[in-house]
Amino acid sequence: MKTMITFMLASLLLVSCIRENTATEDLMEMAPENAALKFSGNFMQGPYGNNVNGRAEIYEKNGTYTLAFNDGFTISNGPDLYVYVSKEQQPSQFVSLGKLKSVNGGQIYTFTSSVNFDEYKYAVVHCQQYNHLFSYALLEKL
Repeated sequence: MKTMITFMLASLLLVSCIRENTATEDLMEMAPENAALKFSGNFMQGPYGNNVNGRAEIYEKNGTYTLAFNDGFTISNGPDLYVYVSKEQQPSQFVSLGKLKSVNGGQIYTFTSSVNFDEYKYAVVHCQQYNHLFSYALLEKL
């Protein structure tokens, strides 16, 4: 009986993080014009993300850094998806850039504080409510 209750609770948590509530339209946002591409990496599927495609890119212009997801970005939907830069794939030390704007297409996130990209080398899409990793990209210096 205890095993059955544990299984039912685990199933409920898994299903609850699959509900859709992030926008699905392509915002077609792009990196600032004439910005220098500094870091880049392909998104990889995490334990809870499906249909993951696209690239994460860090751009710099006039001392301001921007994280851009290219127009080929796609990921499965979830209830509380956030964008982080993190020291590790499964984020425990991270900087939040806010809620994921859309599960499709180009979008940008501007850093409001300085970040050491030698330490914070992963771009991450993470379900904050249930602590589920949907996707990550290792940001490699160019």
